[in-house]
Amino acid sequence: MATYGYYRLVAAVPRIRVADVPGNTEVLVSAAHDAAGLGAHAVLFPELSFTGYSCGDLFFQSTLQRAALSGLKKFAERTADLSCVFITTIPVAVQDGLYNVAAVVQGGQVRGLVPKSVLPNYREFYERRQFRPAADLRVSDLELPGFGSVPIGTDLLFREGEGLVFGVEICEDLWAVLPPSSRLALLGARVIFNPCASTELAGKAHYRRQLVAQQSGTCLCAYVLASAGGGESTQDVVYSGHALIADNGRIAAESERFSRGATLTCADIDVERLSAARMSESSYNENRLPQEWRGVRTVELSPLPEECDLRFARLQKRPFLPPPSQAEERCEDILNIQATGLAKRMEHTGAQSLVIGVSGGLDSSLALLVCARACDQLGMDPGCIRAVTMPGFGTTGRTHDNAVRMAQLVGASLTEIDIREACMKEFEHLSFDPSQHTTTYENVQARERTQILMNMANMHRGLVVGTGDLSEIALGWSTYNGDHMSMYAVNCSIPKTLIRCLIAHVGRSSSPELAAVLQDIIDTPVSPELLPPSDDGSVEQKTEDVLGPYDLHDFFLYHFIKYGASPQKLLALAQRAWASDYDEETIQRALNTFLHRFFAQQYKRSCIPDGPKVGTISLSPRGDWRMPSDASPSAWSE
Repeated sequence: MATYGYYRLVAAVPRIRVADVPGNTEVLVSAAHDAAGLGAHAVLFPELSFTGYSCGDLFFQSTLQRAALSGLKKFAERTADLSCVFITTIPVAVQDGLYNVAAVVQGGQVRGLVPKSVLPNYREFYERRQFRPAADLRVSDLELPGFGSVPIGTDLLFREGEGLVFGVEICEDLWAVLPPSSRLALLGARVIFNPCASTELAGKAHYRRQLVAQQSGTCLCAYVLASAGGGESTQDVVYSGHALIADNGRIAAESERFSRGATLTCADIDVERLSAARMSESSYNENRLPQEWRGVRTVELSPLPEECDLRFARLQKRPFLPPPSQAEERCEDILNIQATGLAKRMEHTGAQSLVIGVSGGLDSSLALLVCARACDQLGMDPGCIRAVTMPGFGTTGRTHDNAVRMAQLVGASLTEIDIREACMKEFEHLSFDPSQHTTTYENVQARERTQILMNMANMHRGLVVGTGDLSEIALGWSTYNGDHMSMYAVNCSIPKTLIRCLIAHVGRSSSPELAAVLQDIIDTPVSPELLPPSDDGSVEQKTEDVLGPYDLHDFFLYHFIKYGASPQKLLALAQRAWASDYDEETIQRALNTFLHRFFAQQYKRSCIPDGPKVGTISLSPRGDWRMPSDASPSAWSE
């Protein structure tokens, strides 16, 4: 298997000439060697690249047919020393019929042939004039001159060990109501290759892009399409050489269209991740194939290169953040989901107020903004929000002032309760020395704050709104029955890296005064503020100094929960994605912390409050994540 399940897939669009098979063979061989030089595992060429797609009735000429077979043989011979696999297309005569057939080539041999199923015969297309569809084929093996007996059919899967499993469909097959790729995916194909000759029309590229992405998402697969380029005839239509590689619903790589030269479009695709997604998060395994679709023949390929340096991997450093083009819409969706969940809980319980502890930090600030939005949805005065600031031994002037100012600007009712005297009394009851800044020193403060909020909610017929976020829940960075507890936790599936994005989004549409406060909150170091500040009054206790960067923890959380990535894979991916920001020692230390705390702190997750799911990852014990509190981490620490 390639590195941690990654395979380098290449869509190659060479510059060919119509009907010039010898010349086209040379450019295909050259492109094959160029792709192999890039470390490709599999290379796809456009439809009928040896002859050109636009040959018309020249396809009837036996001279062209024989030349195509000769070109395929020469291509196989001259790429025999390359370990990658190639998918190309030629016209093949079978029992007095001509078929448009994809040839899978590896190690100097044609390993299998896949005929085109759906022949377009409308507008500028008239393929049925020259070719017959796969359904007309009456043989399952073909004596291919120069190659001997070769399996042929639409029931072929090509497999390399337990890693790469792929199927092939050709151009119009994808446009069908029931594309062959749907069947191939259900039979186990994790990658679909489509040699294509799609004509270019105004707006068609957008549709083609959507179609490829959607099919990859529907089939939970990678989808590679290479379409014919500018070397084709422009007698009546134009071909743009559009190449696309999609990965489970997203475009991973795309070529520049209308290039005058050859193009190689590369993507490193995590096939292992696709398999994990099929097992854990879709109805993929609930599909039932019709009896006539269940037959499949598997062609075993020779081993492919084991290395993949991930330079063409689309690794998002912050995978929870929306792409810039979708950021505004996505942030609005998230805030509305949070607010709607809270509003429903208020309606159901008859709550007349919302009680929230505000610290001037990221989490409580986002929760306060959500409270204000929920009140707006319900037509309630924001004054029903009882914002409580509770200065303790670690509270700084900066965070306190931001909490106060923000509560005032959103229209909340503000109460300040200093907890230091109550905590000192508790230390006295416990016979605890407050000069010892242990977890007892910290947790007494956290539980005192929660007790105040709960009691205030009782006084004012309110709900205590929880502020803890997904990153803290994953790491157990909360005080059990302290900030761990609330009556509704609006941030429970919002990771720390996303909270800054959401607050910044609100700031862009807020008054200048509120926007300035929100920006200062974003810029403040993350801290529970439970230990005394430094001599200059600034934050001394910085969470990331203890745990490691939240950027890394959120990266680990995403790949660990969503795709079940191993510790070794998490480390390799993080080192690749964050190489310019963190050294290997920092990344390794953060990973060790993440794994240790994730297993050790499950008992806190087993009894967390209700809260709305907003993304694909949640750690709710009632919904998404079920794990025993005493599970051993030994297999993840080897």
